[in-house]
Amino acid sequence: MPIKSTAVIEELHPVIVPAPARANRAAVVFSFLSIYLIWGSTYLAIRYAVETIPPLYTAGLRHLIAGTILLVWCLAKRLRPTWAQIRASIIIGTFFFLIGHGTLHWAEQKVPSGLASLLIASEPIWVFLLTALAARKWRLNATLFAGILLGIGGVSLLMGRSALNSGPGVFVGSLAVLIGALSWSLGIIYSRRSHLSGHPLLLSALSLLAGSVQLLFAGTVAGEYRGFSFAAVSVRSWLALGYLILFGSIVAFTAYNWLLEHYSPTLVATHTYVNPIVAVLLGWLFAGEAVTFNVLLSTGMVIGAVMLVDRGISGLQQTSRVSRVSAVAQE
Repeated sequence: MPIKSTAVIEELHPVIVPAPARANRAAVVFSFLSIYLIWGSTYLAIRYAVETIPPLYTAGLRHLIAGTILLVWCLAKRLRPTWAQIRASIIIGTFFFLIGHGTLHWAEQKVPSGLASLLIASEPIWVFLLTALAARKWRLNATLFAGILLGIGGVSLLMGRSALNSGPGVFVGSLAVLIGALSWSLGIIYSRRSHLSGHPLLLSALSLLAGSVQLLFAGTVAGEYRGFSFAAVSVRSWLALGYLILFGSIVAFTAYNWLLEHYSPTLVATHTYVNPIVAVLLGWLFAGEAVTFNVLLSTGMVIGAVMLVDRGISGLQQTSRVSRVSAVAQE
């Protein structure tokens, strides 16, 4: 799933009324564990799935089934899409799923799942930089500037040492993961500027379906069907694909939306810091991925950078609100 910074979530879900007292404690615990552990574990599941299933087909099947289930759910609730929503979902599906998830699934044929998760975790940094570049307006504070420098340093360390020294194809795969992170960041920016309204489940279902069609088409054009046989798919790959569909795309996403209805975006966004840690640990425990000092240092740098960027952006937003209030008061 996508990794959103606190500032991004606040942009996409600006009207939220926290009501933690009304939420069942078991549901709260389950929901937070879902976005912490399940989303962190999807990187390892992707690695297992693409072992014997072509990567673009893996992503396409995953999102096709998940999107269909969510769409049926929405139709049962009598939610109907508009043409504007469908058109926007096609564009979002391209940024998020065709390029964003397509490159990730392809890259994890070579790239360790922990390394991939750390590169994806840098996404909030690219969102800020691309937003500032598009607006041609640079607003920085010390916290934000430190976060950007720390994040770029962490990514450079990953690309310069971890990727280059991890075997053939890892550097190219890591570069593909970064391209996917940039594409996802562009999708977030488009989502903000499109001002698309509607039920989040419906919009997600449409985007998943649009992305799945593009992924399956791209996989066919790339020739992934050649030599592919369902009989050759291992049990582990089938289980991983089922896990990605049921838990990664449905359970965790539903929990995420439920939490946004009951708690502040800042609290829900804490999964951004936990997911890479979970991914690195699971890759080490179950896939034998090396956790070197360089990986640990990069993990600390990237997670610290995301926290600083989130805090810095929140500080800018608070300053902007105070300035607007002061201006109104002076009038």
